[in-house]
Amino acid sequence: MAAPFTIDSVVVGRSARMRAVFDFVRVVADSESSVLVTGETGTGKELIANLIHQSSSRRHKPFVPVSCAILSETLIESELFGHERGAFTGAIKERPGRFELAQGGTIFLDDIDDVPLSMQVKLLRVLQNRVVERLGGTRQIPVDVRVVTGSKRDLRQMVAEGKFRDDLFYRLNVIPVNLPPLRDRREDIPILVDHFVKRYFRQRGEEPRAVSPAVMQAFMRYPWPGNVRELENACERIAQTCTCDTVRLGCVPVSVLFHKYAEDHQPVIENHAHPSAVSLDERLREVESNLITWALKVSGGNKSKAAELLSIKRSTLGDRIKKLELTHLEATEQQ
Repeated sequence: MAAPFTIDSVVVGRSARMRAVFDFVRVVADSESSVLVTGETGTGKELIANLIHQSSSRRHKPFVPVSCAILSETLIESELFGHERGAFTGAIKERPGRFELAQGGTIFLDDIDDVPLSMQVKLLRVLQNRVVERLGGTRQIPVDVRVVTGSKRDLRQMVAEGKFRDDLFYRLNVIPVNLPPLRDRREDIPILVDHFVKRYFRQRGEEPRAVSPAVMQAFMRYPWPGNVRELENACERIAQTCTCDTVRLGCVPVSVLFHKYAEDHQPVIENHAHPSAVSLDERLREVESNLITWALKVSGGNKSKAAELLSIKRSTLGDRIKKLELTHLEATEQQ
């Protein structure tokens, strides 16, 4: 079996589709041409942009990632190109933009599909002329940067709809790289789960737990609309709430465990001795126990706070704690 790929100690998979992506990236890494990385949210576009940078002759210079999605139309120009003192209210001193900060290295413009049309023409000018002009200034500042962009949407379709400039698209799409969603490379899920579970248990100062086959089965069935980022979040939540010797179904986030699967999928069960029998009461008890354990843990054993987290009455929580025999998790409350 092929060894898993890692980028900066982050495991990203071993599937044939990801191997093809990595092989292609290493071929084009030392080019000066612009790269457009496309893929759904959470597929790892920034990791690939970083790999391009680290595999190029620019690796000793800065790698500057920018999320265009979190920048408002009024802020994006100042953020990318910088501003001079007095350019706007609050600009008490000059500030270089991200292009200047990436001098000699690589700038990664993620969510390029969220850049407004009014800003796209200015960005195109920078890519063509390789100079920036700070907001409120007239001085042209040469910049030597490799431009990598990321998009979660089909830019060709956006061009057809008049939402993205065609000249900017062709300038950015010199070398296209498409990342497959996690549901299309499910063979990577076990290695990713193993990596993330170990990481987050160790961050807590605990030995990693083994993951039961039923949990892995549930993870393999889930479509992961948030891709690797969602999988990582699920593993982190497990590490924060699991009190079992082995990660079991009751430790799995409810959104993953009770996803509406295709009709031909059989329910995931922990005990395979009787595959035709599924105890609903036992399953619900396991999930309820896990949720109450989590609430008591994050509230420091304070039942009032735990009940608030679970949106139930304190008296109801007390009854369920006794019923589930979780009294050992309670702490003395400060009255």
